[in-house]
Amino acid sequence: MGRLLTVTGLTTEFRTERGTVRAVNDVSYTVDESEIVGLVGESGCGKSVSQLSVMQLVPNPPGKIMAGTVDFNGTNLLKYKRESREMCAIRGRDISMIFQEPMTSLNPALTVNRQMTEVLIEHLGTEPKTAREQSIDMLSQVGIPDPGKRVDDYPHQLSGGMRQRVMVAMAMLCNPKLIIADEATTALDATIQAQLLELLYDMVNKYKTALVMVTHNLGIVARYVHRINVMYAGRIVESGTVDEIWANPMHPYTEGLLKCVPKLGEKLVPIKGMPPSLVNRPDTCPFLARCRYRQKSCFEQSCSEMTCVEGTHYTTCSVLLGGQE
Repeated sequence: MGRLLTVTGLTTEFRTERGTVRAVNDVSYTVDESEIVGLVGESGCGKSVSQLSVMQLVPNPPGKIMAGTVDFNGTNLLKYKRESREMCAIRGRDISMIFQEPMTSLNPALTVNRQMTEVLIEHLGTEPKTAREQSIDMLSQVGIPDPGKRVDDYPHQLSGGMRQRVMVAMAMLCNPKLIIADEATTALDATIQAQLLELLYDMVNKYKTALVMVTHNLGIVARYVHRINVMYAGRIVESGTVDEIWANPMHPYTEGLLKCVPKLGEKLVPIKGMPPSLVNRPDTCPFLARCRYRQKSCFEQSCSEMTCVEGTHYTTCSVLLGGQE
């Protein structure tokens, strides 16, 4: 597999009344062709903003991408302006995004047919009649019953699960090289969530599409992804394959997330404390106040550099890596 996406030193800030919020702070990661990568972390850690930055969808003002490169298939996407013709051509055709809440992502005033065919007409120049036929076929592939009729429905006429299936269908229409699923199943009940995750997994494998799965639930990604990036306070603090991280978490935050995964017969162990303010971000490790392994040396170093544990396993924590005192 070749390298599809390389994000290097990505930094995104928001100007607020309270000060400058560095929501994404020097984030770097890669995605290979046909690979499924998980981006995991609690709410507010910068997962969604990092992906919106890749897509050049950060609203400016108040947000602005301050530094970094996003190399997609050999092209740095950040050299394009947000509304440029080149960037608009990439969104939806080469990179698709499935957003968290389909009711706010789909236009309530337009039918499913209008919104799906627009993708094909705009990006591939497909004739309207053919675009409608292809849209119906894709709705059928994602498991929507009676797609020939449902294609003319408005979003409010569909259930939450069906609306999200429409979003998956729209994302797959142009056979993109990369799909970003940003908390795509969070608003759904557990049964529908499982069905949609299986559907998304089957679709990306069928079309050999790379997938970035953004979620706060490590239990979800363990079943589907190849590699995991754990994000905290705007930075990636640990990365590696599922087996590497699941068997040997080397950052206290990752360990805490794993203990929050429900297991039969075991009590959930919450992570105590609250994430730090991203306005007045501490110079030391951002997890320091919540860490039960903290040592005197932790108050004197930033722990910002990723260090190799073994193989493709990296972490920013030097305490667990070097052994506890």
